[in-house]
Amino acid sequence: MFGNLFEQDEEEDFVSTPSRGRVIKGGDEPPPPRGRSNLCGIKNQGGTCYLNSLLQTLLFTPEFREELFSLGSEELGCLEDKEKPGAKVRVIPLELQRLFASLLLVDQQSASTANLTDSFGWNSSEGTNQHDVQELNRILFSALEHSLVDTTGSTFIQRLYHGTIVNSIVCKECGNVSQRQEDFLDLTVCVCGMSSLEDALWSMFVEEELFEGNNLYRCAQCDRLVTAAKSAKLRKLPPFMTMSLLRFSFDFAKCERYKETGRYSFPFSINLQPFCEQIDGEDSDYSYELFSVIIHKGGCYGGHYHVYIRDIDQLGQWEPPEEECKPKTQKKVKEEVVKKEVSEPNLQEDDPLSVLTAIIAQEPSKSVLLDQLGQKLMDKIGSSWSKKFRKHYGPIGKFLQSHSDVFMLVSNGTRVALKANPPSPVTEAPGPAEQTTNSDPPTPSDPGAAEQPPEPEKEQGSHWFDLNDSTVTSIRESDIEKQFQGKESAYMLFYRKTQLHRPSEALNNPQYKVPLHLIQMAQEENIKLQQMREKFEATNNTVELHLHLAPNYRLENGALQPISKEQNESTPLSFDCRKTVGELRLAIYQMQELWEGDMALTVAKSFPAGLHLYNTVTDDSASLYSAGIHTNSDLFVWNGREVCGVTVPSGAEWEPVLLTVVRPLFGEDEDPEVKDGVECEDGRGGFENGGQGLKREARGFAGAVTLGEVRDALGEPKESLLCQEHKGGKRGEAGAGEGGGASGWKLFPPDDMHRTLRQLSLKDGDALLVLEPQSFDSSMFTLNGDIVTVTTPSDCRWLQVEFQPHGGGGGGDGERRKIKVPATGNMLLCEVKQRAIEELQLQEQPPGAQYCLRQVDCSGKLLPPVCEELSVRDAGVRLMTTLTLCPGNAPKASQLFLHFSVGTAPSAGMEMDIIVENTCSVKECLKAMLDAVGLDGTCWHLRRLDWCEEVGEPLMDEDASLSELKINNGETLIVTEGQLPPKGFLKLSVWLYLDPRSSSMEACFNHTDNGHTEEHMQEAAGETHSQSPPLCAGNAAEPRSVGQVEISDEATLEDLKTQVLTLPALQDVCVPTTAFMRVWQLEGRRLTRILRGQQLTLRKLKLTSGTNLCVQQLLNEEDLGPKEVLLNVKMGVPGEKCYYPPEELVWDASRDSSPRSLRTCVAAMYGLSPDSILLAKHQPDKHTWEEISNWSQQVSKKKKKKKTESLLGAPFHLKDGDTIGIKNLLIDNNRDFVTLEDEQGQQRLREQAEQRRKGGQAADSGGAGPQKTGPTKSRKPEVALSINVGVFR
Repeated sequence: MFGNLFEQDEEEDFVSTPSRGRVIKGGDEPPPPRGRSNLCGIKNQGGTCYLNSLLQTLLFTPEFREELFSLGSEELGCLEDKEKPGAKVRVIPLELQRLFASLLLVDQQSASTANLTDSFGWNSSEGTNQHDVQELNRILFSALEHSLVDTTGSTFIQRLYHGTIVNSIVCKECGNVSQRQEDFLDLTVCVCGMSSLEDALWSMFVEEELFEGNNLYRCAQCDRLVTAAKSAKLRKLPPFMTMSLLRFSFDFAKCERYKETGRYSFPFSINLQPFCEQIDGEDSDYSYELFSVIIHKGGCYGGHYHVYIRDIDQLGQWEPPEEECKPKTQKKVKEEVVKKEVSEPNLQEDDPLSVLTAIIAQEPSKSVLLDQLGQKLMDKIGSSWSKKFRKHYGPIGKFLQSHSDVFMLVSNGTRVALKANPPSPVTEAPGPAEQTTNSDPPTPSDPGAAEQPPEPEKEQGSHWFDLNDSTVTSIRESDIEKQFQGKESAYMLFYRKTQLHRPSEALNNPQYKVPLHLIQMAQEENIKLQQMREKFEATNNTVELHLHLAPNYRLENGALQPISKEQNESTPLSFDCRKTVGELRLAIYQMQELWEGDMALTVAKSFPAGLHLYNTVTDDSASLYSAGIHTNSDLFVWNGREVCGVTVPSGAEWEPVLLTVVRPLFGEDEDPEVKDGVECEDGRGGFENGGQGLKREARGFAGAVTLGEVRDALGEPKESLLCQEHKGGKRGEAGAGEGGGASGWKLFPPDDMHRTLRQLSLKDGDALLVLEPQSFDSSMFTLNGDIVTVTTPSDCRWLQVEFQPHGGGGGGDGERRKIKVPATGNMLLCEVKQRAIEELQLQEQPPGAQYCLRQVDCSGKLLPPVCEELSVRDAGVRLMTTLTLCPGNAPKASQLFLHFSVGTAPSAGMEMDIIVENTCSVKECLKAMLDAVGLDGTCWHLRRLDWCEEVGEPLMDEDASLSELKINNGETLIVTEGQLPPKGFLKLSVWLYLDPRSSSMEACFNHTDNGHTEEHMQEAAGETHSQSPPLCAGNAAEPRSVGQVEISDEATLEDLKTQVLTLPALQDVCVPTTAFMRVWQLEGRRLTRILRGQQLTLRKLKLTSGTNLCVQQLLNEEDLGPKEVLLNVKMGVPGEKCYYPPEELVWDASRDSSPRSLRTCVAAMYGLSPDSILLAKHQPDKHTWEEISNWSQQVSKKKKKKKTESLLGAPFHLKDGDTIGIKNLLIDNNRDFVTLEDEQGQQRLREQAEQRRKGGQAADSGGAGPQKTGPTKSRKPEVALSINVGVFR
């Protein structure tokens, strides 16, 4: 019943656009028009295929359809009045009328039944429940009869479908006959033990059942038990006979249901005279012909329905199957293709791209109907797409969409062809519009008349169609015989009397007997759809390009920089993507009238260091798509040789890197704004000259230059030393004092001077310290092996304490006193407070007076009191800063200091304070706040403040603890009057991954979470060298919570990112656009997958309430495709059991997911040969490495040939964030990927396994033995089907 259990995604999911580079700018895509059959399907709401099949049968029952249309608004009412009190609106027949009119007249591929099911009183979950179509048939007829009470149509169901059966029992003694009549709207016939419908009817209405022996009948006339015979006959035959086949039976031995799949034939025409009570009529009174077959595919616990229908009124455009309609000339071509296939090598059956391309290329028309592509694939390789490719490549429609550079849609979206070999107008099958407008035969004067193949002969009369939800295809009568048996077999049969004839004006006339207002409604809908399609097509074929003109740039620091900062760097250009590169070049010529000489167009990309060039587009005849030019592409317009007389390097190996060059700064005056004794740049590339410290400068370099060339470019002598910031341990371990004011730098060895920046894994933003040998004469620098320690001045180990007797609440300057307290990072804050109280002589204050230490932010606002049980370092207090000593209590380590106000957001300094345990629930916290202000009652709830200090989201879970809700110390809560709002949105927990090199995020988190010091955050971040290393790669980094968001499941991923940026903890994070943010899904504290598709809704991304998300800030925009995998690759250090820092690699596995493809991609990244590297995947849970070989030795039992592996499937299952180790076999003979950390982890796993084994043996010795239990497959509970009908009597 669920279409996606057995069927591919609907063809409407296929979009002939590239998977990247094409942004849907025109809003939602309009529904596609009808296909070649000119019939309309019905959308599946998730499990409504049984409803769709029955509705299509009723629609193609002309007498039923016309009886329904004959009822006017004077009897049924108007849908516009259904909400008015007292109005009698018969909603179900009105919605059924509208649906039938839409199916007949609206030009769309499929119609929706949402309004109809709403009129049934069904909720959203009812659309996904599985039901029996025979049960629906009876319930729907009953609902219609109740809805049409007291109307002229109150009896039309009875007139069309009502029949009677008479059951007779004849006494063998006296001949007395006892009869009982029963009514029916459909007949249920037995399948078990029968071979055909005629056999079942013969058993029901001809054979007699004898009551004899121990089973006697009590005759009313004889008044005793006698021998009797029981039989049944058809007394009254309806115009339409519905037969329900009892396919489902119950096995009493196994106590379970099963489906009868044996052969069970039924005739296309049947004479019911032998089964009737009266047999003296004409044969035509008993003759019926088949016109609908509802088919069930699957088992007794689930499956899918579709229907074969005979088009009695010839409303559709029937075409013979493709193989039968080909002319003789095309058949000869096919024979040649078949002969060619014999001589060609074997097809790569494990490559779906190769198989589909071969199928389409071997068609004489160079195109294949979308709904026949799956069958042709099965004929080609002997297996369906679902069984062979769906697991690794997804639905076939999505696969075609992701390879839109290979495939294209033609014939109004009903056929698929190859872009490299599009179908010609001669061979391509004509669309429906072409058949109607160009139906005249070619004249002899037409030059193409002789070559044009003859039109296939159209068979006269009504034809059969397969209506499978949204898909409608032509079939032959012989195809119905295939449904006699198997898992996909006939379930309901619909016959009509042969006496029923259709008037000639009803043929080929979908408007016949349709009310005028419904015709007008359909016409308006068609006009609206046409306008939507035109607008969507025009908008969706426009790409936005950014042109960079060579006269505005110069080559500087390894990248192209704009000459003038005032003028715009790029010129926007909107262009039709269907045009060629030559037309684009001509358009640019016309824009730049003063351009002289040649014009080259080169694809470029913006980096932090500047603009970089890649490949130059040379083929003017290629389209923009095939040339790799998509929306938001950067194009550099130049002469192709030089810029300002300088040759510009291009290609991936020359990508520029923006480094932060750090030099020592020795001055006389010490700047009071020194941070860790280090001078930082002012954000614009400059720096201030102050006291002793470091000065920083941003410089860009080409990624292919060596470190020695960087030193020369900086104007440094050869004896100068270059260092990289050392992140191998915790902050402060490299020789710093207790104050934590030191930073470690790792010295580059002399051999690294000949290595390139790319080989050294240097990324944008990495710091490079330049020292001269005499720099170590200063106490600021210390060399220990290859580690250089930069130490802050020794007098930085103090804290300044300022006493405010009124807690900053308006005391004068004369009341404030400041003192300096000697302190170290390990000193407890209670000791700091005690020393401050003694030096300030506050012991003479009234006994029992309590004081606490509070930090002050940059705006002068007092922060929450610090926990005095913690050390200076653990409490996040930095040395050389000021603490304020205020009256009040300090929270313990297990407590939270919270601000709160009642009703509205508090003004500055007007909030109230409270200290509560972090384990108390929201309800307990609310009660404590109400008690503090003297309020009572239950109609109160708590809300948080949002990023703009206004009342924000409510705390929905009142039983959750404050720690579970991630409520931080110093947070402000609002006590709001009223009950909690209803749940209807997704509540998503958001976490932040902190890159230790990202100062913006560190500063943001330090500002919002004072419970952690910078040292602790860097310790949690672990060893990090890449741009955005994932947690699942075995990192020690832990994500930090930044809050929760409530958002509708209909919101897009872009909306989610925008709302995440509004969280208070991220208010200082600078993200230009949402494309600079990556969103991961967290499962068990591990990053599992990246959420893709900016415009996909959260429902389509399958996010549920309570899902944990982790966000990462990126340096570059990112828009990953559905088959692009983000991997962390790291090169092994030759001769050592360790690796260089990891780097991110985006691997496009859409075309080829084999090990060879990944090997080629990795080799291109490092500039190596694919055959010279060895790859392995890290298994962090097992601390092992699984080597990725170049080919698989698995042998298919069916084809007896080697099968190429897909790394996306077993056994590797590569996914986002996986770590790939690399061994360069040219310089590294060690083929073992295991590190020292892996060996330690394996030892821990062995010890844990041994402990579990010993514990298990002890448990078994005390019990009666192990009991084997296995999980039982749970089935969805069955729900009764019902339709709600109003009272109209």
